[in-house]
Amino acid sequence: RAVLRGAGCAMALPWMESVSALADTPKPSDFPKRFGVVFLGCGVHEDHWSAEGNGAAMKLSKSLSPLEKLKSKINVIDGLQVKALMNQGIHPAQTGSLLSGAPIAKGALIHSGVSLDQMIAGHVGQDTPQSSIVLACEQPMTGYHETNFSLAYSSHLSWQTPDSPVPVEVYPAQAWDSLFDNRGSLMNLSVLDRVNDRAKDLSRKISATDRGKLDEFMTSVREIERRMEVMRKNQGAAAETASLKNASLMTMDRPSNGLPEDLREHAKMMCDIIAIAFQTNKTRVASLIISRDLSAMYYPFLDVKDGHHSASHDNTSEGYERITRFHVEHYAYLASRLDSMKEGEGTVLDNSCLMFLSNMWIGRKHDNSRLPLVLAGGLG
Repeated sequence: RAVLRGAGCAMALPWMESVSALADTPKPSDFPKRFGVVFLGCGVHEDHWSAEGNGAAMKLSKSLSPLEKLKSKINVIDGLQVKALMNQGIHPAQTGSLLSGAPIAKGALIHSGVSLDQMIAGHVGQDTPQSSIVLACEQPMTGYHETNFSLAYSSHLSWQTPDSPVPVEVYPAQAWDSLFDNRGSLMNLSVLDRVNDRAKDLSRKISATDRGKLDEFMTSVREIERRMEVMRKNQGAAAETASLKNASLMTMDRPSNGLPEDLREHAKMMCDIIAIAFQTNKTRVASLIISRDLSAMYYPFLDVKDGHHSASHDNTSEGYERITRFHVEHYAYLASRLDSMKEGEGTVLDNSCLMFLSNMWIGRKHDNSRLPLVLAGGLG
């Protein structure tokens, strides 16, 4: 695939037929394979989480309905258990090794296992600028749960070693800047402006169809950059306020801490970052915690008064069904974006495995004997 190089950055472009025609035609197995995880804390609405049949004939329940257009590319898995997390306690004890299956430790000793995403990143990460991106829409917690398990287990899915979770990036602008090495004087420069001359030169050499693809790609990146500029300014203002108050951003509420006040905007932006990162081969491994375990998120736009954790204890309410469906909607949004990105005869989603899961089935009972899990994509 073509790579545009500019001042301090390189941007791999989406697959284009006329560029590939200059080299040997790639086989489906030659396209990069990606792995992503989207996480919902505290379980799902048990009465509206089910799927019958498979493929286009699959019947999806209310909470899974956002995946209707993707039925031919998803599998809804039932009956999953992580044995190491059974009967160990609630919340952090149900989350700490969700992607590793390793026993976890209590007290001051933090010990889990290398997570699946980081195992994959260890094998394929040397082929990309970043081995993985680890994102969240909610700040991590510190301290200990009443069960004497560290709250680090509740706040992290990705573990680079048994003793070290991968720090989550909650600020979209920082996640974006790290992808394109936007540092110092380059931070306020558009990535597209830095590669614009090379893009114009390439546009003259490719087919009309590929010019359309290139224009569409550049427009989508420009829109993300526009939104990032606003978020970057908000984060900078929040950092100045925190400094004047001698406070930490982690202890401040949104939007005072510079995070988007509206979770819909925040989650969508994180999904867009993952989609562009996969499409441009910046990374092949990503995780996104939309709401962590013991989540303190609020959903006024869903007409739910309680915070996420409290709402999950009434997990058969219509309000919690809306919360569940909201998370599935963003998973579906990311999957659909990847499926719209052509790659040879298939799409980026066809060459990916995108997982959706939670750390428990029923929040009211803290039941993790049957974990909700959806897989999208085909890995080629």
